[in-house]
Amino acid sequence: MTMKREIAKLVSDGFFKEAISLYSQCHSASLPPNKFTFPPLLKACAKLKSLPQGQILHTHLIKTGFSSHVYAATSLTDMYMKLHLLHDALKVFDEMPERNPTSFNAVISGFLQNGYSREAFSVFKQVGFGTFRPNSETISCLLLACESVQHGMEMHCWAIKLGVETEVYVATSIVTMYSNYEELVSATKVFEGTRNKSVVSYNAFISGLLQNGVPQLVLDVFKDMRECSVEVPNSVTFVLILSACATLLYLRFGRQVHGFIMKTAKEFNATLATALVDMYSKCGCWHLAFDAFKELDGIRNLITWNSMICGMMLNAQSENAVELFEQLECEGLVPDSATWNSMISGFSQLGKGVEAIKYFKRMLSAGIVPSLKSITSLLPACSDLSALQCGKEIHGHTIRTDISSDEFIATALIDMYMKCGYHDLARRIFDQFDRKPDDPAFWNAMISGFGRKGENESAFEIFDRMREEKVQPNAATFISVLSVCSHTGQVDKGWQVFRMMIG
Repeated sequence: MTMKREIAKLVSDGFFKEAISLYSQCHSASLPPNKFTFPPLLKACAKLKSLPQGQILHTHLIKTGFSSHVYAATSLTDMYMKLHLLHDALKVFDEMPERNPTSFNAVISGFLQNGYSREAFSVFKQVGFGTFRPNSETISCLLLACESVQHGMEMHCWAIKLGVETEVYVATSIVTMYSNYEELVSATKVFEGTRNKSVVSYNAFISGLLQNGVPQLVLDVFKDMRECSVEVPNSVTFVLILSACATLLYLRFGRQVHGFIMKTAKEFNATLATALVDMYSKCGCWHLAFDAFKELDGIRNLITWNSMICGMMLNAQSENAVELFEQLECEGLVPDSATWNSMISGFSQLGKGVEAIKYFKRMLSAGIVPSLKSITSLLPACSDLSALQCGKEIHGHTIRTDISSDEFIATALIDMYMKCGYHDLARRIFDQFDRKPDDPAFWNAMISGFGRKGENESAFEIFDRMREEKVQPNAATFISVLSVCSHTGQVDKGWQVFRMMIG
C-alpha cells in the first residue's frame, strides 16, 4: 500500500495521530509526498485541534510546491476554518490560483461554523452569480443558517433552480428549515417530494412535527416509515417516537415501540434508555419505568438516573426517589443541578415542604448553584410552611446571583411574601419593575395576595393598573377580582368585571 493510501485509510478509520506519525516517518526517510498526501493529514490536524502540526504541514506544502493545488489548498482552508483561524483560512483562499465549488463550500461552511452567517451568504452570492454554481452541500449548509423564513424560501428557490431540491440532504435541510419556522405545510410538501428518503430525512420530519406540537402525526409518519419504506428506524427515531408517546400518554403504543426496539435496534444507548424511562413515567407506569431502568445496568448515565428520579416524583413515589438518589451517590455518580432540581421540585409539588427545603440546603452545601426552576418550585414550599426565614435566604441568594429581576422568580417571591403576610416586601419587589411584565401571573400574585388579607382597595388598584398597562387578564385574575367583589359586597363592580370577562 502506498504512503498516500495508508495515510488516507488511517484517517478514514479515525487513527489521526497514527496517520501524522506515519507521515513524519516517511518525511524523515525522504519519501516524497504528492498533492493527495496532504488533504487527509490536514483533516487529521483539524480533528485533533493541532494547530502546530497543521502549520508544519502548511510549510511542507509550500516547500513541495503543492500549496497552489486546488485540492490541497481547499483542505488547508478547511483546516484553518475548523481551528477558528479565519484570517489564515481566507489568506489561503484568496491566494488560490484556481477554485472549485468545494473551495467555496469550505469557506461558506467555515464562516457558518464560526458564526459568520452574513459573510457566508456574501460568498454564496459570489458563487451563485459567478463562474461556479453552488453544489448541494453548499445549499444544505446555508439552509440551516437562514435567519428568517423569507430567507429560507429564497434558498429553497435556489435549490429548485439548481435542480437539487429533491436530493435527500438538501430536501432534509429544507424540511428542517421550514419546521424551525413553523411552516409545517411547506415542510410536509418537501418531505413528500423527497427522492429516496433516508432515515435522516424521516428523523428530521418527525422532529419538526414534535417540535411544532403535533405528536399524533409523528406516530402516523412512523407507521408509514415501517410499512412503506425500506429505511430502518435508528435510535434517534425511537427517541422521537417515545417522546411523542409520552406527550400523548399512549402507553400501549409506547410498549409496542419498546418491543420493536428490543427486536430490531442495533444500538441501545443511554439516550434511548432514558427515553424509555421517561415515556413509562409520564404514562403513569413508574413500575414499568423502573423495570426498564434496572435492565439498563451498564449503560445508565446520570441523565438516565435523573429521569428515573424525576419519574418517581412525578408518580408520587418520593421514598423511591430518595432511595435512588442515595444509590446514585453510592455508585460513584455526582448529582448535578438537574438531579437536585428533581428532588426539590418533586417534594415541593407533593406538598412536602420540609423535605424540599432540606434538599435545597444540601444542594447549597454541595456547591451546586440552584437553577431558576429549583428556586421557583421551592418558594411555594416556604409559603405553605410560613418558613419566612428560608424564603428570605432564597431571596438573598437571588440578589447575590443577579436573578432577582427575573419575572418568574419575582412572581414566586411576591407570592411567598404575600402568603407569609409580608405585603410590604411583596410590594417592594413589585415596584422595582419600572416596566411591569406582561405575564398575568405576576399581577395575579399581588391581586390574590391583597384579596386574601382583605386589602380590597389595593387589590382593585393593582387590577386597574394591570388594565392601564394593557396586560391581558386571565381566568385566575378574574376569579381573584370577583372574589374581592364578593367579600366587599360590591355588586356593581362585580358585574362590570364579569362583563369584561365574558366580553
